[in-house]
Amino acid sequence: MRLDKFLTECGVCSRREAARCARSGRVLVNGEVCRDGARHIDPEKDRVVFAGKELCYRRFVYVMLNKPAGLVSATDDARETTVLSLLPEDLRRRELFPCGRLDKDTTGLLILTDDGASAHRRLSPRHHAEKTYRFRTLPPLSAADLPVLEAGVLLDDGYRTLPCRVTADGEDGRGTITLTEGKYHQIKRMMEAVGTRIVELERVSFAGIRLDPALAPGFWRYLSPEEEALFTGEAGPDGP
Repeated sequence: MRLDKFLTECGVCSRREAARCARSGRVLVNGEVCRDGARHIDPEKDRVVFAGKELCYRRFVYVMLNKPAGLVSATDDARETTVLSLLPEDLRRRELFPCGRLDKDTTGLLILTDDGASAHRRLSPRHHAEKTYRFRTLPPLSAADLPVLEAGVLLDDGYRTLPCRVTADGEDGRGTITLTEGKYHQIKRMMEAVGTRIVELERVSFAGIRLDPALAPGFWRYLSPEEEALFTGEAGPDGP
């Protein structure tokens, strides 16, 4: 791997800044100053220090974010604040992107990564990654609504949803729904199809990875090794 690419992937600078960082004389490779950004290094064996700090190479980064309401699930938006604003500068330099989207007013589990292959696999319909949400509706779902939703409902554009699992927790309109697809505003449209509307929606699980209950809205952490294995599919041939 080229040194300038290594610096970029470690999050210390952008791609545009990488060559200048190398020329600055602040980069040591195995204890010696290296000003050549094109120099090839072994990220697993060579010791690289930048501005006095030893760099730890991660080929890909996987972040769990507890998305608050009011932010959009995008890498850039001219009018709205994106979820990337919640990350530190070194992670923003990694050019992470959300794996899937949550609506602006939907909260909960969002995974951000720079591993495009794994993200694509997790979002592919043929892998049937389960997504579980907690919701509150007004009016509450009736007992008769549950089997209708679970069998699949006809949306306003003529699409019939795939079978899913739905529970109702009581008379306050709260419940959970687990799907294996993610059409535009799907849960809201499903609820409208049975005569109710979503007033709260939070994703609590994605592809077997559960939202950390210790993670407050707006905060993030790296996925654990076990969670990374679930996300990348290393926990099984197709993941969970």
